[in-house]
Amino acid sequence: MKIRKYKTEDCFETIELLVNTIHAVNIKDYTKAQLDGWSKINVDKWNKSFLDHNTLIVEENDIIVGFGDMDSNGYLDRLYVHKDYQGQGIATVILTELELQATMYGISTFTAHASITARAFFEKRGYCIINENKVLREGEEILNFVMKKYSTVL
Repeated sequence: MKIRKYKTEDCFETIELLVNTIHAVNIKDYTKAQLDGWSKINVDKWNKSFLDHNTLIVEENDIIVGFGDMDSNGYLDRLYVHKDYQGQGIATVILTELELQATMYGISTFTAHASITARAFFEKRGYCIINENKVLREGEEILNFVMKKYSTVL
């Protein structure tokens, strides 16, 4: 497993990973219509956001198996692991590294909007629910949770 910085050439592969993963993994918590709305991605905005954030890619055998990005305020915008690589610690590696790098810049509070599916993952890593949140995507209301963690490393 190799962890590295995002580059523009990764854009389409990360979108494909997101689409395939949410339709395979998140289907237990969301309807197909919600997942279809969630997976509508503006490629240019996606790429720009990744370039503006601290974005990490995890590869195995030259395949992107996970990615995550955090902005300069400690907001974890995205964290996804390939549907065929779930439960192998990849999300933990990405999240730990993003938080560690953020603390080096003085960030001590981390925020995420966690899906129903990802809620338990974040709770195990010290994130607490602040409130429920509903996002409208392509006319579909999608429930997630605003979660926050206060770092003890500084």
